[in-house]
Amino acid sequence: MKYSLALALCLLIAVLPALGDGYVLHVFGNANMDGTIDAKDINYLKEIVAGKQDKTEMADANYDGKIDDQDIAQVETIINGNESNLTILDGNGLPLTIPMPVKRVVVEYLDNADMMQILKKTDSVVGVDLAVAKSPAEFPELSKKTNVGAMYKDPDYEMILGLKPDLLMTFSNATDEKQKNLPGVSVLFAGLYYPDLINPDASKFTDGVHKLGYVLNARPEAEEYIKWHIDTIDRIKALTDEIPEGEKPKVLVCAYPNADEKALYTFAKIDTLSNMVSLAGGNTVAADLPDFLKSAYRFKVDPEWVIQQNPDYIILLVVATTYSGVIMDPPSGYETDNASGMKKALEAFMSRPEYSNLTAVKNGHVYILSGNMRNDASKGLIGAAYLAQIFHAGKLGDLDPEAIHQEYLKKYLGIDYNLDEHGVFIYPPVQKDGKLEGVPDSFK
Repeated sequence: MKYSLALALCLLIAVLPALGDGYVLHVFGNANMDGTIDAKDINYLKEIVAGKQDKTEMADANYDGKIDDQDIAQVETIINGNESNLTILDGNGLPLTIPMPVKRVVVEYLDNADMMQILKKTDSVVGVDLAVAKSPAEFPELSKKTNVGAMYKDPDYEMILGLKPDLLMTFSNATDEKQKNLPGVSVLFAGLYYPDLINPDASKFTDGVHKLGYVLNARPEAEEYIKWHIDTIDRIKALTDEIPEGEKPKVLVCAYPNADEKALYTFAKIDTLSNMVSLAGGNTVAADLPDFLKSAYRFKVDPEWVIQQNPDYIILLVVATTYSGVIMDPPSGYETDNASGMKKALEAFMSRPEYSNLTAVKNGHVYILSGNMRNDASKGLIGAAYLAQIFHAGKLGDLDPEAIHQEYLKKYLGIDYNLDEHGVFIYPPVQKDGKLEGVPDSFK
């Protein structure tokens, strides 16, 4: 049975499109440094042991500091799915040895929870953080699991240990304190936060999904999702690449400001929001600023700079649910069907006198985007499809953002969620062939 499973996995991977030449699966045992662990790695290890090949970074399959026949045996167990330990490089690039199999998991925040649904491993989840517990529409099953509270501020380590998890999937890349306080639990930051929508094949997000496929014994599901993710990005990119450079709008993407804030926070190149603008066929006006390449997240710009840039479009991000589990105002995303809060927030921004003469404001090209289009496992892909339709309506063939979104929810998240009836993801709603997308029909 084990060998049949291994053969099926090899056949599945064989029919998938080849990943980028630079992609390396960061699981120890990947001796030949390609995108998977298979019989080729056994042969490569034999060559290393025989002195015919140089040692590679991932060759030490059992992570004991030497390359020998035990590494060959370890690779055989990985292929067959019965390894007792698996060592990977986590999202920080640090080695982490995980006792296998992983049967009990505590999950932090939305992207990790989405991933458990994508990999069809919700039965393995024994606890979730406050943000997931407060999101029953997106996580109808997971939101009912034991709520371990706000992991961001004051983790309840005693409660977590009481659930006897094998693995904590953490949203934060600061893992040391959690690992110290959770003896016997593997604390994994998978690296899902940055998808790189321009070069997704070798992104930390894609690598993280691959590794989770190994860690959670869900390789077919991981590979199927990765294929859909990359194929859909390629489809959008093929359309927006045809847009002449002179027709690509100048876009300011920033966090929605508080009422008393004058400065705006725009996003760095590495952030999903900037990726979304590029994939959608826009040019972010912050690209020439030094902090655009330096910041790991966002940075401040003053109103005078914004006025000088005079963007064609402004995209304002509102967070639906914070890492600490706070439901933000205005309501947005999967947990609301009412766009009145988004409408009010848009009107408040448009009425700011300092921005009244901006091209984007005068033309009505200011949109509010829900954080669910940035912080979930869809990782901006769906949001980029909506933005592409905003920037280039009528020029993108049959691209249908809502159809992509609905496919993701039904096929990969496995939830019964009708976008014609529920959810508010972008305001004003996107219009395509007379159809409004981004808010439910009840508000249209």
